Amino acid sequence: MKRLTTVLLALSLAATLYAQSQEVRYFSHRGGRKEYDENTLSAFEASYAAGYRGYETDVRMTKDGVLVILHDADLKRTTDMEGKVEEMTAAEIRKANTKGGHKVMFLDELIDWLNKKGDVTYVEFELKTRPKELYPEERLHEYCDKLYKKVTANTPKGASYIFTSSDYRGLLYIKHKHPEAEMLAITGKPCCDETIALCKALGINRLGATMDGTSREAVKKAHKAGIIVSLWPGNSPEDAVFGAYLGADYLCTDVPVAVKEFLDSKAPWIKAIY
Repeated sequence: MKRLTTVLLALSLAATLYAQSQEVRYFSHRGGRKEYDENTLSAFEASYAAGYRGYETDVRMTKDGVLVILHDADLKRTTDMEGKVEEMTAAEIRKANTKGGHKVMFLDELIDWLNKKGDVTYVEFELKTRPKELYPEERLHEYCDKLYKKVTANTPKGASYIFTSSDYRGLLYIKHKHPEAEMLAITGKPCCDETIALCKALGINRLGATMDGTSREAVKKAHKAGIIVSLWPGNSPEDAVFGAYLGADYLCTDVPVAVKEFLDSKAPWIKAIY
């Protein structure tokens, strides 16, 4: 704890000296996966109650073509059942309970919740289309068409609903059919010349890169190229402060409550949006 405090104070001092010039959007990753039961209605409700109006979630498609909010291809890690999501029907998955005792959430339920709240301003819908053998081209296109239709039919005025993925097949398909769609390319690499070039090649102006290995100079270079930078992971208040120092536009967090409490009380120099 002492080391963390020292690092945070050092980063705060450095960022104060550099003077944050842009706002930073912090959003709740899977509803705050390290504080709550990830990707459940309970998690999103808790993040909302904490003051967050920005979220990230993951979407898969069942055997019978229903879109469900789950990160993993297998149910084992997060629920009391086992089996591949894509090889099970929606009815079968509805029988599962999460390890936290909640029901698995489907996309329609999340969209309904977002509509009822009415003031959510940012949501990332990650296309979970890996492993690729579960989503051959025809099935991938069905998935993308359904996801795009459901998300865009319910996007509130003024809100940004973003399609994201590390499987660029889906992003390119949506981009081809709907060039107005906002999307973000996820990479397991830092913001650097290579990943900036990747975004340019894809024709996508949002980059989701790893914090480790990213430099302020690289983020500035991305901005100069017209690319919006979102950094991950966000496992602690330390990450939240460091990402702001790097100049990121967006930062995900797995600990939304801890981050907001720290930033609000200890790092007022960060122009944080939640």
